[in-house]
Amino acid sequence: MNDTILVVDDEVCICQSLKAILSDEGYQVLVAGSGEEAIKVVEEEMPQLVLLDIWLPGIDGLETLKAIKAAHPNVLVIMMSGHGTIETAVKATKLGAFDFIEKPLSLDKVIIIINNALNVVRLEEENILLKQKVSHEYELTGNSLIIAELKEMINIVAPTNAWILIMGENGTGKELVARSIHHLSRRSHKPIVEVNCAAIPEELIESELFGHEKGAFTGATEKKRGKFDLAHEGTMFLDEVADMSLKAQAKILRILQEKKFERVGGNKLIDMDVRVLAATNKDLEKEMEVGHFRQDLYYRLHVIPLRVPTLRERKEDIKLLAQRFLLDFAAKEGQTQKVLTEDALALLMQHDWPGNVRELKNIIERLIILTPSNEITAKDIPLPNVKIENGAFSVDSVVVVADLLKDAKMDFERQFIIKKLEENEGNISRTAEAIGLERSNLHKKIKSLKVVTKDES
Repeated sequence: MNDTILVVDDEVCICQSLKAILSDEGYQVLVAGSGEEAIKVVEEEMPQLVLLDIWLPGIDGLETLKAIKAAHPNVLVIMMSGHGTIETAVKATKLGAFDFIEKPLSLDKVIIIINNALNVVRLEEENILLKQKVSHEYELTGNSLIIAELKEMINIVAPTNAWILIMGENGTGKELVARSIHHLSRRSHKPIVEVNCAAIPEELIESELFGHEKGAFTGATEKKRGKFDLAHEGTMFLDEVADMSLKAQAKILRILQEKKFERVGGNKLIDMDVRVLAATNKDLEKEMEVGHFRQDLYYRLHVIPLRVPTLRERKEDIKLLAQRFLLDFAAKEGQTQKVLTEDALALLMQHDWPGNVRELKNIIERLIILTPSNEITAKDIPLPNVKIENGAFSVDSVVVVADLLKDAKMDFERQFIIKKLEENEGNISRTAEAIGLERSNLHKKIKSLKVVTKDES
């Protein structure tokens, strides 16, 4: 424990007694005999907490408190007095004192109050760190022009109550945009409640959205609050909104218009105050044309449209994104951060990323897990349909159909070795030298991957 406490009292015996007790508790203890000296010590040593007597020679404790809090508002101050009154305690509290202790001091009580005060400091520090972390989690990564424009739009619309339709392909980060908007909004102190519209069965849509009363239907053994109830005064995020059935769309529209609802099995109208953010990877105008999406719901949601760009439209952000994922994974797992070599990064830049940022994140995480070295090179990346620009090899024709990364990597290696064997007319030694393997290791690879060589065919 490295917390420093300053004891301020003109009675030497009290200073000595408190110093001995608090030192035994593991605190570093400083002492001062006057208010003027206390102000000087606080300026030089910056203790976390001050035990301050009210009756002091020179400037009294309340004036000292006032001076300390004016210069260093984060320093906790606990007042001590043998002649304290309620009026004095109230005044000290208004000036910023954390607590007030009467003399004669109960040392056990002093220790409890000090521990409580310092726990408050630690919680505040943790809260600041948590807010910084949360802010980082909701931050869109990238410096490309198209992302800069999206960030600017988010900053403009987030503080309003406007409803927003977020459009973009799968994996572009639509949920991240929604959470960023909520985080920057005036509703950030309230929850953002996500509804995956594609995942809720039609027969349960009312119960999920509006909640139900106990006994409302078979299996309703207790009262349940719905999504709209939980999102009151906060934000409702309707993800994959285009995948709702027309019946579910009608129910959503009704509640958005009336801003009231009843729980299933109930008869009490409940007021609702939510901001709605909706997201889709489909073209809603085309969905309306074929009758799959209600026109009135579309115009209700389509107040401010935001389009999240694909990764192939902002390839210059791939380096920043990859570095972010490498850093985040290392922090989450408590491991040393791995690095991408320039050839690995060049290979990532050539891929079209049909799965967008989500695909890139998944690839980076797999590479971290499967690459034994702290350095990830181009040879470690099993991407289909990419070329190494230095002319070492081309894999345009490789088709990987495996679902598991382990199987995909084996498939890639098998086809790569077959190709290299063909280039070297089946000569194992030349092939091993060409791909940087020992001859015996290549033999093992050929056997494990079940590659048929000329000798076996």
